[in-house]
Amino acid sequence: MSNSAELNELHWLLAIVQSIDVGVVVLDRDYRVEVWNTFMENRSGLHPDKARGVTFFTLFPEVDEDWFRRKVESVMTLGTPSFTIWEQRPYLLRFKNYQPITGLEDFMYQNTTLLPLKGTSGSIDQVCLIIYDVTDVAVNRRQLQAANAELQRLSSTDRLTGLYNRGHWEEMLRLEYARHRRYDSQAALVMFDIDHFKAINDSYGHQAGDGVIQQVADLIRENLRDSDVAGRYGGEEFVVLLPDTDKQGALIFAERLRQAVELREIRHEQHRIRFTISLGVADLSVPTSSHAQLIEWADSGLYASKAGGRNRVTLYQH
Repeated sequence: MSNSAELNELHWLLAIVQSIDVGVVVLDRDYRVEVWNTFMENRSGLHPDKARGVTFFTLFPEVDEDWFRRKVESVMTLGTPSFTIWEQRPYLLRFKNYQPITGLEDFMYQNTTLLPLKGTSGSIDQVCLIIYDVTDVAVNRRQLQAANAELQRLSSTDRLTGLYNRGHWEEMLRLEYARHRRYDSQAALVMFDIDHFKAINDSYGHQAGDGVIQQVADLIRENLRDSDVAGRYGGEEFVVLLPDTDKQGALIFAERLRQAVELREIRHEQHRIRFTISLGVADLSVPTSSHAQLIEWADSGLYASKAGGRNRVTLYQH
């Protein structure tokens, strides 16, 4: 190749490096900047004349120096490229995000590549850092993950109360029953409903009824432990699964909830509405054939509370 052709090729390569929409930085063995392309100038605000000859860590003090040195030394020693991706490290250099579409994030997500550069002698004396702006990809992925999480939440929760719906809490009960069968762990189930709920709807309207249901859901949440599972059985009926809890602990929880509901008053228009609940409690202290049997036992306790005058807790007697 003639000198003229070589000069043309070099000119073209330099033009490409300057205009390409990725960051290109060449560092020597002392981490001093030798090449600083237009992307880097625009994102950092530093003219190449201000960057060349300056150490990388002076220009970017936010970089984890020990980690970056290990990466570069590995590239130079082995002569093989190295990579980082935004999922593991959101960015190497904290550049602001100026893309209006992805303005939800204030920094640029980045993938990076470190390439060993061989000189004419065949030795590796420089490394090339390439920075890719993947903010669009990252933000889209995060939005998709958030949307999927919200869909999952909606598919497992009851819209009115925010408690788990029947499909989800019954699956949680099935898993807890399987744990009980394997490890002989304890668990209890509390089932209850709102007393005279039809009369509330008939007297004050369905909006008032919905308000009562939401108040009950709030009171359940106020009394739950992190490990407990609360759900809506349907209509005005609820369940609470209490893992690692015997019948005495479940009775204490149920009575505390009953008292909290009895003291609660909601206002609807000009009306003040008070209400009570009736509860049934069952646990796994005796052999059961399935998780469904625990539901049946708690339901029987609830029925006994209704028959006994309501606004009370009844432990299912085996």
